[in-house]
Amino acid sequence: MVLCVLKRRLLRSSSCALMGRLQRQSRGCVYSSIHGFSHEEIREKLQAFPGGSVDLLKHDSGIAVLTINNPARMNAFSGSMMVDLKERVSQLENWSEGKGLIVHGAAETFCSGSDLNAVRAISNPQDGMKMCMFMQDALTRLLRLPLISVALVEGRALGGGAELTTACDFRLMTSGSVIQFVHKHMGLVPGWGGAARLVRIVGSQKALKLLGGALKVDPELGLDIGLADEILEADQGAATALQQAENWLSRYTKGPVPVIHAVKKVVLAGRELPLSEALRTEKEVFGTVWGAPANLQALASKSKHK
Repeated sequence: MVLCVLKRRLLRSSSCALMGRLQRQSRGCVYSSIHGFSHEEIREKLQAFPGGSVDLLKHDSGIAVLTINNPARMNAFSGSMMVDLKERVSQLENWSEGKGLIVHGAAETFCSGSDLNAVRAISNPQDGMKMCMFMQDALTRLLRLPLISVALVEGRALGGGAELTTACDFRLMTSGSVIQFVHKHMGLVPGWGGAARLVRIVGSQKALKLLGGALKVDPELGLDIGLADEILEADQGAATALQQAENWLSRYTKGPVPVIHAVKKVVLAGRELPLSEALRTEKEVFGTVWGAPANLQALASKSKHK
């Protein structure tokens, strides 16, 4: 009897630890002072390079739109925009009614990476490393949101803009758009986590070709190698690309918020945790929806095969 009680307690403790680990992954900083990272220090330095904005609009449908807005610079990230991005991600982490997210650029172009004015000003290795950690943190948290996210690529997604597309669950490309990891031409490699995410999306060999060759990925090639999930055609009625993206995403966000969040959590666990831990996390997430209102309603209406 005592052994059974102890076993149950150990199982509960282990499960709580696993859920806690996954929750910590979903929220909070990837880097801390242990890594020589001071959020406030780099935030202050980045704020010294203003220009543009990162705008967030939440819809009652549960789908939000995140807009990279600096069209005069092909939507390149200024220092203040990097800070904006992190703040918008924090807002989305706390959006309990959210189910989906569309990331796109203003004026029908996606993002051309970093604003070179800011890059030149923080070109010393120490500040460059801090900027790298700041953006890795922001984009990792973006990908770990409990929302199903899609990058809507219009025009060009270059350098850091290409990296941003990999921080979404899906990528939609419009006709004539291009994703290009141009880092090699700048004497660099991706620093915002784009290389690690790209390998997971397309595999190491294709990633090596895209990075080593700085290849231009058009919609057809993107679809062929698995970087793009669908091509949006311009002649689909009078719908704009953003409206098409919202319609596309709504296929996967239809349903109760807790269920959509649970779907994202089990996929996140499978992607980031060792198999044994991912399985235990899946069990725990399953326990949060089994017998919950959405499950009971579905059982009552016998909607399994609809």
